[in-house]
Amino acid sequence: MRLLVTGGCGFIGSNFVRYALREHDDWEVINLDKLTYAGNPANLRDIEGDKRYRFVRGDIADRELVNDLFRDGLDAVVNFAAETHVDRSILDPSPFIETNVKGTQVLLEAARNHDVKRFVHISTDEVYGSVMDGRFTEESPLRPNSPYAASKAAADLLCRAYHISYGLPVVVTRSSNNYGPYQFPEKLIPLMVRNALSGLELPVYGEGLQVRDWLYVEDNCRAIGMVLMKGRPGEIYNIGGGSERKNIEVVKSICRMVAERLNRSPEDFTRLIKHIRDPRGAAHDFRYALDCSKVRELGWSPQVTFEEGLARTVEWYLSNRSWVESVITGEYLEYCRRVYAA
Repeated sequence: MRLLVTGGCGFIGSNFVRYALREHDDWEVINLDKLTYAGNPANLRDIEGDKRYRFVRGDIADRELVNDLFRDGLDAVVNFAAETHVDRSILDPSPFIETNVKGTQVLLEAARNHDVKRFVHISTDEVYGSVMDGRFTEESPLRPNSPYAASKAAADLLCRAYHISYGLPVVVTRSSNNYGPYQFPEKLIPLMVRNALSGLELPVYGEGLQVRDWLYVEDNCRAIGMVLMKGRPGEIYNIGGGSERKNIEVVKSICRMVAERLNRSPEDFTRLIKHIRDPRGAAHDFRYALDCSKVRELGWSPQVTFEEGLARTVEWYLSNRSWVESVITGEYLEYCRRVYAA
């Protein structure tokens, strides 16, 4: 299979590229990535010499570049490329519309014109909004509450339209909160690990009672691979870890794990927790939860418990501090100043 992976230098994308090449000897991967602040070619340095792997720097919204890649002949597309952080979308929604909506449409049109056999679009549970009780199914209405979630919902609807209007074999996955190695440290888990190691405050929005379902990134990659091979065109597949935790519980678990690893007291780190004003306001969804029955019918289930996955993740960040510091830029530090100001 000749596979185009967009956003393959990002967190989930790089883990998926590595998974695809490890699990499928007959797959060839072309990685198209714009290399924004969260896209890092170092994430895939260990496979740069693999003859089945090719990196192309570019924007999915660049029609000419995208069409050139499709002319070379592709069997399938997995679209990870996206602006993904809610806080950034509130500060400036424009890049989210450009990449998540326009970029997705450019890819869909190229796939339609070049007879691609499968198009997997990677979405998020945030398109559903928040749920106090029960779980979202793939039939639940879309009620996005942030510019980020709205841009992803728009892209999902474009995928549906291309399937209905043109018969394009599109499949959409909506996953819960991913965590694991190579995640940019603006996200909760890597941010808390980095700040704890640096003796910095651990910023928690409000009381930290927001509930998220945590999914280890390798489990998500396995699910995406299964959907790519077995998913039904036109369908949506929810992918969740079945591990709901309050944010404050996650932060305290990180403090405990870092303390154990460094042979220190957990109180050395829990005292750094600072409850701050929530810049998201009403856009901060309280709880996400997914019904994953449909993807389980394909034979998938999560293999990594939250406790095991979090321990692996904390250990990875502790063992790769140079990677963490290498991705920190002036832009990122300014962004943190703006968002986390008390």
